[in-house]
Amino acid sequence: MKKKPLILIGLIILLTAFLAACGGQKDEQTAAKPQEQGDTKEVVIGATAGPYSDQVNRGIKPVLEKKGYSVKVVEFNDYVQPNQALAEGSLSANVFQHVIYLKNFAKEHNLPIEDLIQVPTAPIGIYSHKHKSLDEVQPGATVSLPNDPTNQARALVMMQNFGWIKLKDGVDLLRVSEKDVTENKKNIKLLPLEAAQLPRSLDDADYAFVNGNFAIASGLKLTEALDLEKIPDEYMNLVAIKTADKDKQFVKDLVEAYKSQEFKDVIDKEFQGFIKPDYMK
Repeated sequence: MKKKPLILIGLIILLTAFLAACGGQKDEQTAAKPQEQGDTKEVVIGATAGPYSDQVNRGIKPVLEKKGYSVKVVEFNDYVQPNQALAEGSLSANVFQHVIYLKNFAKEHNLPIEDLIQVPTAPIGIYSHKHKSLDEVQPGATVSLPNDPTNQARALVMMQNFGWIKLKDGVDLLRVSEKDVTENKKNIKLLPLEAAQLPRSLDDADYAFVNGNFAIASGLKLTEALDLEKIPDEYMNLVAIKTADKDKQFVKDLVEAYKSQEFKDVIDKEFQGFIKPDYMK
């Protein structure tokens, strides 16, 4: 007769242990859910070394940190790795390119990445150590310009605007090259160079077209240029993200950071001469 209470007590103990185990499993699943399904609070932004990484460090990182994010900025010295790192997931976003480059690169390499928002962009400028104005250009002057197709087209369009050359009628101004020059009124000698070498060419050339980021990196000021490019919308630099991340909260917060007054104040103070996106005007 005494065995029955003991058996009953044993069953109660086993049942209690089983329920406790089930409850523990439920708690573990609940705790893991935000980590697995929630939006990340760690943001890694890739940018080319120079003004674009500086913009992130000085104007974007502080705003995101106030929202509770841990922000890391990774600098790159080329235009290939940032997109590959973004597609592979080691970056949350990157800042260094315009939409034409992004779409071509994504298509060529079959990468699921896309543009998010434009950023203040350093324009190509024309500089000279020998002349104080564009009006001083003489016949036979040497002009250095980028040798890559996109930036060379931008420089040639500027030269046409100066009245120095004439390009083929009806040609795509985003893709013009030296072959499209039909008239060279000043018999200007064009000297195509790697973009990074253009600041050094100022010691020899009469004039040099220098990309904004390389100008700043070499100590040139955008405000010192004899003229600055009126950047077409297609050449405004942008933030790129993975297509799969476009609806995530960190992406929405990244957009808010770029549109914030704090970021605008940093640009106005520290990045004079940069062309602002429409949302900052």
